[in-house]
Amino acid sequence: MNLTTKYMGLELKNPIIASASPLSESVDGIRRLEEAGAAAVVMFSLFEEQLQLEATALEQHLEEGTESFAEALSYFPRAADYKVGPEQYLDILHQASQQVQIPIIGSLNGISSKGWIEYARKMQDAGARGIELNLYYIPTNPKVSATAIEKMKIEVVQAVKSAVTIPVAVKISPYFTSVASFARKLKRAGADALVLFNRFYQPDFDLEDLTVAPTLHLSTNEEIRVPLRWIAILRGQLRLSLAATTGVETSTEVVKYLLAGADAVMTTSALLKHGPGHVATLVQGLTQWMEAKEYKSVKQMKGAMSQKSVADPAAFERANYIKILEKYKSEYSLQA
Repeated sequence: MNLTTKYMGLELKNPIIASASPLSESVDGIRRLEEAGAAAVVMFSLFEEQLQLEATALEQHLEEGTESFAEALSYFPRAADYKVGPEQYLDILHQASQQVQIPIIGSLNGISSKGWIEYARKMQDAGARGIELNLYYIPTNPKVSATAIEKMKIEVVQAVKSAVTIPVAVKISPYFTSVASFARKLKRAGADALVLFNRFYQPDFDLEDLTVAPTLHLSTNEEIRVPLRWIAILRGQLRLSLAATTGVETSTEVVKYLLAGADAVMTTSALLKHGPGHVATLVQGLTQWMEAKEYKSVKQMKGAMSQKSVADPAAFERANYIKILEKYKSEYSLQA
């Protein structure tokens, strides 16, 4: 049984990647993920805000009087909010790259190119085998157009690609007017892979204190549908490596993502719930399914149910939406 796969130019022993999480905040945590069977590990994210704080020494000013600064500065996190600073991040990355055999992928989270070029180079020098750009941006300004936002993200990718020789993956959200078109632009900008999709953590209201409270809800397998659809659509349209993320709870989701066309499958929530050892469970479940269905390799599986491979390509488009509604109405009529 051949579980190997190729993702962003990296040869992996299986398609399971531990995505950015607290589990990769230490060398020991990364080592435990390797021992459990992870084929690669994405380091926890280094945030743009951290780089800005370090570069401009904003921390002292933010503490001393935010009223005298631009309103936006009041919303900067404090340096103490980050468990690990930029230099410590690079140190962990360097140590991990020396002590484990699997690829370590650095993670940069932000939207502008400030500081990113320098730290992309530093990640490469520290031993990263690839870099994942997490383009996390909530466009709240109505004066900024969708075109401008896309342009800004493209420029980040181009800047980082020009600074390093290792492969670069881009993690995006599904909130684009044309995901396929933007994916094509990222490919032209030099992206080696796409990670679909970024999962935003949404705020909630605390009705007791009347404050906006940060909340964290781990993903469930019910959230697989959007990335599953787009991976199936993009597979075969772009010569670009694809990674699936969100909703990977069991090996069932791993199998579905691979059949859709993913080259690698990333998980965080399941590992936080069940521990690093859950990687072995996912790999075992994948192997058992392949044996039962007589697949000899992951390569044979990949894209077997993509839009270009299935008998009914319209199942991924508007026609399927109509079919689902009509089926529901028919079933409801029978029950009534």
